[in-house]
Amino acid sequence: MNHMAHPIARLGTEVAAGLVGHEVMVERLLVALLAGGHVLIEGPPGIAKTRAVKRLAAYLPGSHARIQCTPDLMPSDLTGTQVYRPETGSFDFVPGPLFHSLVLVDEINRAPPKVQSALLEAMAESQVTSSGVTRRLPDPFMVVATQNPIEHEGTFPLPEAQMDRFLLHISLGLPLADQERAILDLVAAERIAPPTAEAEPMSVDTIHRARLEAAGVHLSPALKDFIVRLVMASRPGGAVAEWVEHAISPRGTLALAAAVQARAWLQGRDYGLPEDVVALAPDALAHRLIPTWAANAEGRTGRSLVADILRTVEPW
Repeated sequence: MNHMAHPIARLGTEVAAGLVGHEVMVERLLVALLAGGHVLIEGPPGIAKTRAVKRLAAYLPGSHARIQCTPDLMPSDLTGTQVYRPETGSFDFVPGPLFHSLVLVDEINRAPPKVQSALLEAMAESQVTSSGVTRRLPDPFMVVATQNPIEHEGTFPLPEAQMDRFLLHISLGLPLADQERAILDLVAAERIAPPTAEAEPMSVDTIHRARLEAAGVHLSPALKDFIVRLVMASRPGGAVAEWVEHAISPRGTLALAAAVQARAWLQGRDYGLPEDVVALAPDALAHRLIPTWAANAEGRTGRSLVADILRTVEPW
């Protein structure tokens, strides 16, 4: 099965062309697109998180929106609200920015809990409820949220239920020296000759067909067992259980399996490999477990615990 000529497979090259050092992030975004999931990108300001999402949005069908979260944001600012029309004497619903195919939620941890709850329904059910009426969101629908790990003042940490709704949690750092230089050259070139060619969005049917093909990627019984053993290592009796307050739920198992299928499809395979599991496990599982107080005191994080699990649990 060779999908390298498929529009979504080519999309990775197109999106990455305007970025420096973010090939992994681009791959993760496409994995989430194929698996029908959402992505949380965590990293310091100025490392092209928003730029990457905007480049992806240019190639996707439907419209896209950007929500800048602030502590005074209201749920209706996302879902929409009823507006009175004097000329007709009636109330009409004006959809909010969630009624777009791709929604970028910047600094999601600055949104108050009520807004986060509105996002939870949208991400989990692909619908929003406003004024007692439930309305479906576009298909496809994808949320890409960002948050800054440095700032804590005026923020509202995402609850476990919200974190669990993200298929993948990507953690980014600052670029290396050669990457920084490449960024300087890229921006300088764009200032002299800004890109003028408009991207050709793919059709909704193209995405749906690709999702069906990705869902059909074969995961062998041994590979499924490997995924399950990774998850079970966080539960009572597991390799890191003593450091885990809340273990990975079955949603983590399903998320990792779906992500593995999507990554295999992107690489032109109709079967998953242990290398897919190892590559995706930190992004698919780390945000779903909560370290104990003792683990935090020793500097252990969800990612370090998943790394310990991967060192302990063998694929076969």
